[in-house]
Amino acid sequence: MAGRQRSDLDNGAQIVSGNLGKTVQRLRKAYNLSLSELAEQSGVAKSIISQIERNETNPTLATIWRLSQALDVSIERVLASADDEPFVEKLTRADTPILTSEDGKFRLAAIGWIRTVEWLQWYDVTADPDGVLESDAHQRGSLECLSVLSGEAQVEIGGQGERAKAGETLRYRCDRPHIIRAVGDEPLRAVMVCIMKAAVME
Repeated sequence: MAGRQRSDLDNGAQIVSGNLGKTVQRLRKAYNLSLSELAEQSGVAKSIISQIERNETNPTLATIWRLSQALDVSIERVLASADDEPFVEKLTRADTPILTSEDGKFRLAAIGWIRTVEWLQWYDVTADPDGVLESDAHQRGSLECLSVLSGEAQVEIGGQGERAKAGETLRYRCDRPHIIRAVGDEPLRAVMVCIMKAAVME
């Protein structure tokens, strides 16, 4: 996973999303899926889906990914029989998963399509001054690109560091432990893209 501990997906990175339950319920009903059918397609327990729809639980990223994958399959089926009608999907702030560092100083909004998470991820990055995000190594051949919009960032890998200011981009291998720091006095704002299988593109 880009810009965060690889174990987050398994250990359960918590999602901050106020309207998540309503969104899941709306999509499920739009595709005429019962709770049981969505549970079968996603591999998420029916009781968990019910709790999510009632906003009684804060699901992990892994759970959200499985649900989204199942619902996106339904979207593809709808599009396949829609006579090539245009498809535009809008996600509000409340619909966008936010991953936050333990100290709350570093935040990643997952603005990429959840279905591409295994090979392509992109995030809206915001961080307070001195915010730090430490990440374990991603899968071999992974490449990360951090484009700074405002403030200044430093990426550290293997004891080496490089800084980037607004308008600059750092591109680096992320298949080894790496750290992103918000340096300077200004908050950091950036866009981060991670290509998980970049090596096969060479």
